[in-house]
Amino acid sequence: MAQDAVKHDYHLVNPSPWPLVGSISAVILAIGLVIDMKGLFGLPKGTWWVLALGLGGILYTMLGWWLEVIREANHGDHTPVVSIGLRYGMILFIASEVMFFVAWFWIFFEMALFHNVRTFSGIEEVRAAWGTWPPKGVETLDPWHFPLINTLTLLTSGTTVTWAHHALQVGDRKGLKIGLILTILLGMMFTGIQAYEYSEIIGEKLFFNEAAANGGLYGSSFFMATGFHGFHVLIGTIFLIVCLIRALAGQFTPKQHFGFEAAAWYWHFVDVVWLFLFAFIYVIFRGAGGG
Repeated sequence: MAQDAVKHDYHLVNPSPWPLVGSISAVILAIGLVIDMKGLFGLPKGTWWVLALGLGGILYTMLGWWLEVIREANHGDHTPVVSIGLRYGMILFIASEVMFFVAWFWIFFEMALFHNVRTFSGIEEVRAAWGTWPPKGVETLDPWHFPLINTLTLLTSGTTVTWAHHALQVGDRKGLKIGLILTILLGMMFTGIQAYEYSEIIGEKLFFNEAAANGGLYGSSFFMATGFHGFHVLIGTIFLIVCLIRALAGQFTPKQHFGFEAAAWYWHFVDVVWLFLFAFIYVIFRGAGGG
């Protein structure tokens, strides 16, 4: 007598090559970084093809793995219980990203708030470097120019992505597509403005004043915080482009659209991080050396 198939709320995935392929690619990427920077295994410094091979493997793993997850969603494998697990995973991922940016804010606040503590050092160079923040001679940016434009751009994009999400929930597919397109364009606009801002900083050597003691400290903290945020904007824009492609293909429904929901969560996270960057790095701790 044949037994009925077991029915439950969980999706048991088939054996997948992606964890192994991703792990091997990550190791190749790490080795490639060492070869590119220092040289290894007889390969001279500056050899880039090993690094490119590892990066290509990781991108291939990401594409293949995420396509499998999309296929599972289209096949109806994402039951309410599975969807809860996906949501928890995305929440934990964003939490890890929060802690990533906490590290950059931590070092910036360490230098901006407690720089006077280091002036008790018996070394004159240290006292000169930490006497003021930003260091004397370092010209900072005007926050009410490009930084303000980018702030308004991201805040507007947060509104458009929320509009797109609401349109999807009520079955307004036209509003979903328009909202997504506007959000993507605003994300591209942010990236373009930041790239132009960086070109001005480098061209005018605002953070590279050799006469300023430890002037590079400000530039390092600025570029690490804002640069990684810009990278996250780029990733979020790609995330939204994939969602737009899926929306045009009719893969989202008012009840089944976690892929877009996760992208919206990520985009709002990017917005909030920028507000902190703008408030503290560009405005509050700008110092008296602004241009």
